[in-house]
Amino acid sequence: MMSQYALSRLSLADVDSLLPIEEHLHPHPWTRGNFTDSFTSGYDAFCLRDTDADIIAYCVVMDVVDELHLLNITVASAYQGRGLARQMLDHIFGHAVQAGMGSVLLEVRVSNLRAIHVYQQAGFVEIGRRKAYYPAQQNTREDAIVMRRSQT
Repeated sequence: MMSQYALSRLSLADVDSLLPIEEHLHPHPWTRGNFTDSFTSGYDAFCLRDTDADIIAYCVVMDVVDELHLLNITVASAYQGRGLARQMLDHIFGHAVQAGMGSVLLEVRVSNLRAIHVYQQAGFVEIGRRKAYYPAQQNTREDAIVMRRSQT
């Protein structure tokens, strides 16, 4: 399935293409500044493009000593349910191995059951919780589940 989509690196030039997807899908989306800071800090970022070269999925990861931290993974709504998040995760796992990272870490909202299921199917296990980690509706906060997948 990956063959019908082109995998490529993201850069600052792609931020304008990411923002509409991000803002449509997330109640508290990353801002232009979040993406810009990630790229200028040297974080790795990848995307899948459709046959028209439009971005349909993307991720941002950060190396932390011997662990790869998944900061953002998003699949455009029209492309959800096709296994693209799993394909992006498989690419991230390969990237982690090439970079000598022993594991991949992420946080996910406790309410994001669909993502939690995808992560569990990909081999992530819950290792903890972060209380009030994410902003939520009406000036409240939502807990995060911390998950890790060992690369060994």
